[in-house]
Amino acid sequence: MLKRSLSASLLLAIFIAACKTQTPALKTTASVREGQGVYQFVEEDPLRKPFFSDRTGELGRNGMVASAHPAASAVGVAILKAGGNAVDAAVAVHFALAVVYPVAGNLGGGGFMVYRDKSGKAYTLDYREKAPGRASANMYLDSAGNVIPGLSISGHLASGVPGAVDGMVEIHKRFGKLSWAQVIQPAIDLANNGYALTERDATGLNRVKANLLKINPGKTYFFKTTSPADTTTWHTGDKLVQTDLAKTLQRIQQQGRAGFYEGETARLLAQEMQRGGGMITEEDLRNYHSVWRDPIQAQYKEYNIITMPPTSSGGVALVQLMRLNEPYPLRKWGWNSDSTVQVMIEAERRVYADRAKFLGDPDFVKMPLDQLMSKAYLQNRFADFSFARATDSKVVSGGAIPGYESMETTHFSIVDKDMNAVSSTTTLNGGYGSRVVVGGAGFLMNNEMDDFSVKPGVPNMFGLIGNKANAIAPNKRMLSSMTPTILEKDGKLFMVVGTPGGSTIITSVYQTILNVIEHGMTMQQSVNALKFHHQWLPDNTIFENGAFTEPIVQYLQSRGYQLEKLTNTLGRMDCVLVRPDGTLEGASDPRADNTARGY
Repeated sequence: MLKRSLSASLLLAIFIAACKTQTPALKTTASVREGQGVYQFVEEDPLRKPFFSDRTGELGRNGMVASAHPAASAVGVAILKAGGNAVDAAVAVHFALAVVYPVAGNLGGGGFMVYRDKSGKAYTLDYREKAPGRASANMYLDSAGNVIPGLSISGHLASGVPGAVDGMVEIHKRFGKLSWAQVIQPAIDLANNGYALTERDATGLNRVKANLLKINPGKTYFFKTTSPADTTTWHTGDKLVQTDLAKTLQRIQQQGRAGFYEGETARLLAQEMQRGGGMITEEDLRNYHSVWRDPIQAQYKEYNIITMPPTSSGGVALVQLMRLNEPYPLRKWGWNSDSTVQVMIEAERRVYADRAKFLGDPDFVKMPLDQLMSKAYLQNRFADFSFARATDSKVVSGGAIPGYESMETTHFSIVDKDMNAVSSTTTLNGGYGSRVVVGGAGFLMNNEMDDFSVKPGVPNMFGLIGNKANAIAPNKRMLSSMTPTILEKDGKLFMVVGTPGGSTIITSVYQTILNVIEHGMTMQQSVNALKFHHQWLPDNTIFENGAFTEPIVQYLQSRGYQLEKLTNTLGRMDCVLVRPDGTLEGASDPRADNTARGY
């Protein structure tokens, strides 16, 4: 143990040296105050590592693709090798994921894309789903005004109007280099010829089989045989062939946007909705269009953050989080030290409260985005923070701004040889979406309507609380936590980052960025690093097993923090880092089948 007679400067020197190892674990803790905050001394536990696995990053010179599935990443690299740019590869990867990753890859969902071209110009595309034209604020409430359990999560009424296909058409039309037919063809081939299931693929399909049969009686799609009564389970290596989906993809290939939002596919989708009591009509499909929005750009030290504006809440929240922790010496305190964790939890608590109060669809709601991200506002938000005691979430609400009235997703990151970069997050919302398979078209529909505030103050499936800014209205986009992000350093491309994870997306992206720029990790180490999450309500911090040492757990609990150790994991990161020598480091999450491929 350290003696209290040791000087503060000596303690700091020992601490900084300890932080340079790759196992920043605690056995005993002493602290000294210097300026703002508490500096921690860390005595290393050599048997503990801060990482989920020891996976190392994929390196490449000419291009990099990091996605949720090895087959999709292989498609992206093939497109780059064929002379395509990052956008061509992104479109090809998106459609490939719709085939090989039905849990979240999609035609029947939506998402967001951040694009930075080689000159440094940035663009963001919002292809988030919309509420159908017949939707209403109280559509999921009973006659007494109570939420009807499950109605916004499962079945036909849970689906919003899909935006994914329109989004891919728009981004390719503006920035693609190869032909539309060329970037769609790999997905068609995967659907027609089939692909070998990974262990995770097989487990997922087996898990939802009973629910798919219940919601889609008489359909045989996603089952191992053509018999609806089949009890045969999928196994690793089995081949999944999807001929209906291949036909839908061919219509999109031949007709572009009209191949999905008009004609046969639109007819099949509207017919499916009518059969199951959903609201989406052919008119809703014809009227859907994705929207180009101005990207959020904000400085954090020597870095420029390029991220998604609303309808995504992720960009605003990420900038708030980064700026709230900027005055504190996280680098000196170290990865997941007690003071580092306290600052991050308290930042997350306040940011998620702001999310609930202010954010929604910018086409329907006026939002004070500049004020929310201003340093003066954020400094005031932290005025009641004390290291001595956890803030009680019951006394935290959305901040005051004068004049203002008041879980399953997938991400991919791509960089090409010219340093064009794409960060794209897309989703069906819950795993396999609403579990509705469009008859004759072969794709799953989303359950994004649950991302609206079904009733103010009532949490959605991810436990997020909403208010009137995110209330349901016809043709309105529901709020999202997706946080596709690109970072620049000294005016050059530095990092492409994003993840699925519902409400945990924002905090996973936040920690992954900090792990690199504050804690000196490689891109892959940052992805591997164990994570934690707080979202204002419920007032508890969840953490991956090993993310906090026992002394840190005891320290936080002594200050009033409620902690919950997870039996599962947080995040499914897919990221790319440009190293100082120009090499691309692709980092995909070892927690799943995520795979980075470069050349």
